[in-house]
Amino acid sequence: MDSQPSIRRFFLAGFVLCALMIGFALFSQHYMDLEPCPLCIFQRIAVMVLGVVFLLGAIHNPSTGLGRRVYGQLVVLAALAGAAVSARHSWLQHLPPEKVPECGPGLSFWLDTLPMTSVLDKVFNGSGECAEVEWAMFGLSMPEWTLLAFLAFALYGFKVLIKGR
Repeated sequence: MDSQPSIRRFFLAGFVLCALMIGFALFSQHYMDLEPCPLCIFQRIAVMVLGVVFLLGAIHNPSTGLGRRVYGQLVVLAALAGAAVSARHSWLQHLPPEKVPECGPGLSFWLDTLPMTSVLDKVFNGSGECAEVEWAMFGLSMPEWTLLAFLAFALYGFKVLIKGR
């Protein structure tokens, strides 16, 4: 008998939380009229990647320490990538107005006209639209909430890594 309990329900919970985050992002976009900036879109991609990792972990339900460590590493990597984007976005929102980068064309224009390396460079340099705080709850903006969520997911991934040994 396996001495480690099934982690399927924990992976399913992670998947559901990611789905709820994407659902709220889409609700904010379509019903609250909050247009996502380029960094918001990259945060959404990170949440979706994390959700896929959680879903695959739930389907696979690894019973060995090795399988759990692999999924733990994937969760940590995806969560830390998302946290980096969220931290950059939060930093831009706290810049003094004179330091905020100018608004440029949208992400779709960049994707149509520039090589991917240039698009990534422009996205991570930020634009004026990324510095705007259009929504906040309890004094935290949406990128700050996603940063907290990504850090919580990373801690969970570390827990899976440690328990997988």
